[in-house]
Amino acid sequence: MAKTKTVYICSNCGADSPKWLGKCPNCGEWNTYVEEVVAKETPVARRLSSQHLGGKETSRPTLLRDITAEKEERLDLQDAELNRVLGGGLVKGSLVLIGGEPGIGKSTLVLQTVLKLSDRKILYVSGEESSRQLKMRAERLAKKNGLGVEDFDSLFILCETNLEQILIQAANVCPDVMIIDSIQTIATEQAESSPGSITQVRECSAALLKFAKESGTPVLLIGHINKEGSIAGPKVLEHIVDTVLQFEGDPHYMYRILRSIKNRFGSTAELGIYEMRQEGLREVSNPSELLLTQNHEGLSGVAIAAAIEGIRPFLIETQALVSSAVYGTPQRSATGFDIRRMNMLLAVLEKRAGFKLAQKDVFLNIAGGLKVNDPAIDLAVLSAVLSSSLDITIEPGVCMAGEIGLSGEIRPVNRIEQRILEAEKLGFARILIPHNNLKGFDASRCQIQIVQVRKVEEAFRQLFG
Repeated sequence: MAKTKTVYICSNCGADSPKWLGKCPNCGEWNTYVEEVVAKETPVARRLSSQHLGGKETSRPTLLRDITAEKEERLDLQDAELNRVLGGGLVKGSLVLIGGEPGIGKSTLVLQTVLKLSDRKILYVSGEESSRQLKMRAERLAKKNGLGVEDFDSLFILCETNLEQILIQAANVCPDVMIIDSIQTIATEQAESSPGSITQVRECSAALLKFAKESGTPVLLIGHINKEGSIAGPKVLEHIVDTVLQFEGDPHYMYRILRSIKNRFGSTAELGIYEMRQEGLREVSNPSELLLTQNHEGLSGVAIAAAIEGIRPFLIETQALVSSAVYGTPQRSATGFDIRRMNMLLAVLEKRAGFKLAQKDVFLNIAGGLKVNDPAIDLAVLSAVLSSSLDITIEPGVCMAGEIGLSGEIRPVNRIEQRILEAEKLGFARILIPHNNLKGFDASRCQIQIVQVRKVEEAFRQLFG
């Protein structure tokens, strides 16, 4: 009996090796090599696979001038946030990967989206849930629109994990959109490893890409993530697909953010925001009004920041609490903000502004459970910390945007016009911005008072007198 041949594959970059290596020489990551069984594909199996996919065995090169460059035909998903992140809709023949933490709402988002496409034929392939579970969820999601599952006569459910059977059923149904939930549960007979392994994920994704391109059917893949927060499986999975969407948010809060990490048919700067409710996910067209509470007047430690996520401006609350340290070592805690950057800002506050916080506990929170990486909220973070330390309330109707440098200067930020207009639209009376950040912008047409500051000391004098 022939010995089974195995190979070790890096789960991070996909590099292979005949033996196990502690450190990958390609990407430099440690302990990422996984043993996989190698099965040589016979010519008969390769030919049958090509027939299953409905493809041709040969293709010929075409001159660039002879190729007709037509605009991609897009499918309207009846979801403004999802359409925006995809670049205007779902492109026919595209392969889209949606990843996120367990329980974040990936399946809910996809199912409620396809329920809106009543005039389209949908094939929903589930390898994790039974058809009964899917029906119960569909009934709950359809109830908010006053509909019942009997009103959807073009939504087909297939509970299957075998790739060859899925492709056969897809050829019989000829759907307008196909959903795979999830790619880690699908396995092909051409590979001997278990479902979810590197080989299975890579081979199944490549076969589904071939099916999508040759049939023109858009395919939505739902994927798991690992403990580091990245898409589970080989990195080559993200290279195979056309679009990678990350669905993120704190499960204990009601807000969810849909980010575009990769998009061959649109911009990766777009952002979609949803609110999780009992009846499903609701689109948030104006996040600023929901992220700002109306009862913080008279309270210290609250500063409003004009932030940008993707290309969408919105105003968020930055909350800070400064108290005397109970233990010998002061505590530093941040939720929704980089703790290392907060420590740097506290050092700037102590060194450049003269406020001693070495014996103080500092707690920082970004309201709404959001994780913000925009450096323009630095000024709001320092203002909230100082407001809590002095127990002085920041005047209502004031917001700010500015990046803090190590020397205490307030550096210019991008898209300042959008930040100013968003603050004006929400009724703010004054906004603090970096000096010389208004080049090419006519501030006279704005009703909001624009205050330009150079250093943190100037900003603090404007806020606290």
